[in-house]
Amino acid sequence: MIPMEAKLYVILGSHACRTGMLMLEHKGIDYQLVELPTGLHPFALRLRGFAGNPSPIRRLDDRPHRMLATADRFGTVPALLVDGQRVKTNREIALFLDRLCPDPPLFPAEPDRRRAVEEAERWGDEVFQMTARRLGLTALLRGRDALVNRGGDGRLGPLLWRQPTVRLVGARLVGLFVFGANARAESELLTALPGMLDRIDDWIETGVLNGDELYAADFMIAPSLALLAYRPDLRPEIERRPAIRLVDRLLPEPSASPPLASATQGSAGQPRGQPLGTP
Repeated sequence: MIPMEAKLYVILGSHACRTGMLMLEHKGIDYQLVELPTGLHPFALRLRGFAGNPSPIRRLDDRPHRMLATADRFGTVPALLVDGQRVKTNREIALFLDRLCPDPPLFPAEPDRRRAVEEAERWGDEVFQMTARRLGLTALLRGRDALVNRGGDGRLGPLLWRQPTVRLVGARLVGLFVFGANARAESELLTALPGMLDRIDDWIETGVLNGDELYAADFMIAPSLALLAYRPDLRPEIERRPAIRLVDRLLPEPSASPPLASATQGSAGQPRGQPLGTP
């Protein structure tokens, strides 16, 4: 491999940022992990030379949202710096990495299979990632014990902030004002979630996800499943489905994981179709 200097800018415990980490590790690229302060990360990115987004890149309930649009215009993580080249958003990072280092690929060579993986990646980015984020945030409206280990440990590590009280207050503020994470949204998302999990299971059954070779869609969707599993009301449903095999493959429980190298070195549940969780 050609020597290169790579830095990945992230925030703590972000499922979106974990996608970027997984793709770099899949490529075997050594990188420095730079953790930015959660909430201030858009401003920190600008100070490091990353441009803002010219237009919003995320939507809530298929509609623009003023506070989220403002955050998007300042900048988003993960953000990748490789030998002076700056790349933002996971889908752009995936394409960039395949140009930079073609093997192992992040997309299949066969056109029909590539289209299927691209569709799963797009849906995982535009739909499922936001669903997992908002359901994680709405859980904390009921208190810190609404997440396993109070969100302080799990497949993604501590979520967003290390201090439990800061996590609770910060997540409530960000959830309500930026991501529309309220009781009404939670009820609607919980109703839609079984169909989303069915879709993931169908992709696994057809080999689009969790096949012999892992691709960009696997790295996009697995961290969102891992985030949902922080909710004790949703965890049994995740663990009874085929989707858990993808999560275990990429993001095993900490107790089941071997010690990680430094980042600088690189069940019973509701039937399908039923609403999940406790509003």
